[in-house]
Amino acid sequence: MVGHYHEPMPPAPHEVPRIAFFGGSFDPPHCGHLTIAHAAQSALALNTVLFAPVGAQPLKPDGSTASFEDRVAMTRLAIANEPAFALSLADAPKPANTPKYNYTYDTLLALKQELPDHATLFCLMGADSFLALRRWHRGAEIPFIAPLIVASRPGQNLEDLADSLPAGLSLEPCSSSQAAAPAVELRTCTLHNTSGATAPFHLLPGLYIDISATAIREEVHSEVARIPAGEGHHSDLPDRVFDYIAAHNLYR
Repeated sequence: MVGHYHEPMPPAPHEVPRIAFFGGSFDPPHCGHLTIAHAAQSALALNTVLFAPVGAQPLKPDGSTASFEDRVAMTRLAIANEPAFALSLADAPKPANTPKYNYTYDTLLALKQELPDHATLFCLMGADSFLALRRWHRGAEIPFIAPLIVASRPGQNLEDLADSLPAGLSLEPCSSSQAAAPAVELRTCTLHNTSGATAPFHLLPGLYIDISATAIREEVHSEVARIPAGEGHHSDLPDRVFDYIAAHNLYR
């Protein structure tokens, strides 16, 4: 179940393991990422959230600011004290002489082959990623490989979400909001495709996270230049991540 893709995952407390893939640049990993993962883990009884820094994204042809190795190291530090979170290298840079870009569609298929047949795999993403889903490689097929868990933006309604779906998908009205866990709101809808297949669509509408990684990089640059090493802090970053950025002169 662990394979060569992941650092050790905690044992599943459920008869059927429930695992969420959470991919992204993590440039850097910030408290918003942790908040989304905690909410999903609580709301859907996940035993593991896999944080997977991506090698190269086709929608970001200029690449990330920090190297893949630095983003992996920062992600490992960000989740170090989180027993339900694990680092995944499933989206690591591709070997030479293979397609350059990482595609979530391919990564999820590979993960499903690695996990036990009875495991349930989800795909966790924030609002910005979901709004770009129609531009993803085979984006309309992804929810039928791994049901989506989406952390929505403040004020986003069902019509906004439906309008952002890839062509060929439609969304039924969600069930009433429910408190699936303390302070975590969950709504569950059903996605349909033109072949008649259905997939659950899980929405976390109450997180109100508005954190810009670009702004963090700019602010950290100023903070590191002004504060002696080891004494800096950023409210949207785990302290270990900030210290790593300062020690390795990132984002300068």
